[in-house]
Amino acid sequence: MANVVIPDAALVKNYIGGDENALACLIKRHQSKIYGFIYSKVTDRDIAEDIFQDTFIKVIKTLKSNNYNEEGKFLPWVMRISHNLIVDHFRKNKKMPMFRETEEFSIFSIMSDNSPNVESTMITNQVESDVQKLIEELPEDQKQVLLMRMYQDMSFKEIAESTGVSINTALGRMRYAIMNLRKVIEKNNIVLTN
Repeated sequence: MANVVIPDAALVKNYIGGDENALACLIKRHQSKIYGFIYSKVTDRDIAEDIFQDTFIKVIKTLKSNNYNEEGKFLPWVMRISHNLIVDHFRKNKKMPMFRETEEFSIFSIMSDNSPNVESTMITNQVESDVQKLIEELPEDQKQVLLMRMYQDMSFKEIAESTGVSINTALGRMRYAIMNLRKVIEKNNIVLTN
């Protein structure tokens, strides 16, 4: 352990306490992941740059107003902000991207609609917020893998490395997360369609 890595939560605290450099460290640390995520969705460098800038403007406003309470979950929180800004961008341009159709996206595939009208956009937003509430109910390890996979577009290899588990464990957690979401959806008769 030659050099100590300051955890995100400590950098956030330092920034709120007035250390401007702490934010620069956070941006530098997560820039490629966040920008990569945005670019993978919008596939346009200028738009990706704009959304990246807007994401950190929102991050700064939230931190400065002391409304940040995602203790230790800085990256997923920033990813959520950038994800919402991407959705806003597509909504303004009347083009929702198609989500990849894989086993793990089956629950969320209803969120893709090529020509959203106001009503379907509102329903889509409601569905997304319902799904996010359901995700919050998951055990921490399953929630972490699901968020990394869905909102950060990380491979299972990256998830395994980042969480310090084997790829099989990461895959297993994802499988359990999906199964648990399905159970909750069925148990509560939640209809995720528009």
